[in-house]
Amino acid sequence: QVQLVESGGGLVQAGGSLRLSCAASGSIFSITVMAWYRQAPGKQRELVAVVFRGGSTNYADSVKGRFTISRDNTNDTVYLQMNSLKPEDAAVYYCKADLFDSSRRFGTYWGQGTQVTVSS
Repeated sequence: QVQLVESGGGLVQAGGSLRLSCAASGSIFSITVMAWYRQAPGKQRELVAVVFRGGSTNYADSVKGRFTISRDNTNDTVYLQMNSLKPEDAAVYYCKADLFDSSRRFGTYWGQGTQVTVSS
């Protein structure tokens, strides 16, 4: 069993910062890709940022220069530092991991989501 647990969401004023964390646990052999997605009410879930095992990253254009994704491979944890938050960043943020479990089976796992609210 693999589980992803997110934390760090909350309410922040526009221009403020938040740091999200997502810890993976369970029967994990290796995590290849970790990513953050978000879904606002009435909108499709969208990719925010992705980090590969080697450390390379990609970002949605809407968050470039404001958000930073990083990962701790030792602790199977991914972070999202969000600065200069805007009201349009408000959404439920989901962590995703693509990984091989201890039986070497490949799968995609999602966290339960954490709410980010940005007041104007």
